[in-house]
Amino acid sequence: MQIGIAGLGLIGGSLAKAVKERTGHMVLGFDQDDGVMQDALACGAIDGVLDSPALKDCRIVLVALYPQAAVDYILAHKADFGASTIVADCCGVKEVVCPSCQAAAAEQGFTFIGGHPMAGMERSGFSHSRADLFCGASMVLTPPEKTDPAAVAFLSAFCRELGFGRIQLSTPQEHDRMIALTSQLAHVLSSAYVKSPAALDHAGFSAGSFKDMTRVARLNENMWTELFFDNRPALLTEIEGLIQRLEEYAEALRQNDRETMRLLLREGRQRKEIVG
Repeated sequence: MQIGIAGLGLIGGSLAKAVKERTGHMVLGFDQDDGVMQDALACGAIDGVLDSPALKDCRIVLVALYPQAAVDYILAHKADFGASTIVADCCGVKEVVCPSCQAAAAEQGFTFIGGHPMAGMERSGFSHSRADLFCGASMVLTPPEKTDPAAVAFLSAFCRELGFGRIQLSTPQEHDRMIALTSQLAHVLSSAYVKSPAALDHAGFSAGSFKDMTRVARLNENMWTELFFDNRPALLTEIEGLIQRLEEYAEALRQNDRETMRLLLREGRQRKEIVG
């Protein structure tokens, strides 16, 4: 089976390496950076170049680009995909990506399914990509309502071949609402937390908690700015909710109110026991 991957950064590069290491499929790749293409070919992550004529013979095309670039790529190549091709984006937001891509698929006859691999690390780029990045991770798929169930099952089975431990079906709206909490808010919080003046003197005073809280502050600001603004209403709701909850802790300290603080901490512990 021929697999196409557009975008060979951390996610796309890891997808390519996972396909090559875990399956017998052929991988064709594309990246606008010639150096990345040379590296991917040299290390065997891809077997060849993904160009427009090759798209029609790809059973699956994974588009691992920033949201607007992913939309632009799919619309630019909508006439190149074969009737049996399943195109899936890998973007961290879905509502700004799925509608226009679904419309293009309906117009041209290929299948589009929104996707989001729930895996990553604080560093970006092909040089950090790993074949085991997705082992045990969740893959969120947002197929349109009328998508052939066989296509969803086929893409799901392929994802499991790459090591994904869970396939989570969702809608673009539900995906973006949840991702505002589980991913985007965490990156905002980490970025703000590490800006404390005291963080400059943390050596010798920090352990796992500091490392955990600051890990994702080492982010790609260009990508995350696009993701944040693509999901602005949902992320704003989460940020404002967090500020409100933090204010409760601050007020307990202002009032020297140990009982309220104990209650707030107990509520947090109990919630953690529920969510796992």
